[in-house]
Amino acid sequence: QVQLVESGGGTVQAGGSLRLSCAASGRTASSYNMGWFRQAPGKEGEFVAAISGGGYTAVADSVKGRFTISRDNAKNTVYLQMNSLKPEDTAVYYCIVKNGGWYGSTWYQDQGRYGMDYWGKGTLVTVSS
Repeated sequence: QVQLVESGGGTVQAGGSLRLSCAASGRTASSYNMGWFRQAPGKEGEFVAAISGGGYTAVADSVKGRFTISRDNAKNTVYLQMNSLKPEDTAVYYCIVKNGGWYGSTWYQDQGRYGMDYWGKGTLVTVSS
């Protein structure tokens, strides 16, 4: 069992930045893929980014160049640095864990959050125009 707790969400004006953190506890492993999904009100869930234990990354086209994913295996923590935020980035952001091999952005999007092995309760990010 893995427990995930997100933090760092809040309200920011367009063009601003936020840094999300997700701390994993329980039966964790540095080999696990970790990442982020998001879901805006009234919209389908969307894959954001993921990172493997070895540092390989998958990033959605909608956030490429603006969001950066990283991890600290010693702390069992994954981060999402969000820059140049836009109103369309407003959503609940969910931390996820997926064990196994490495997967690309398309695979993650097709699987959806509920196709992951674990996910957190989410943290709300609101970007005002």
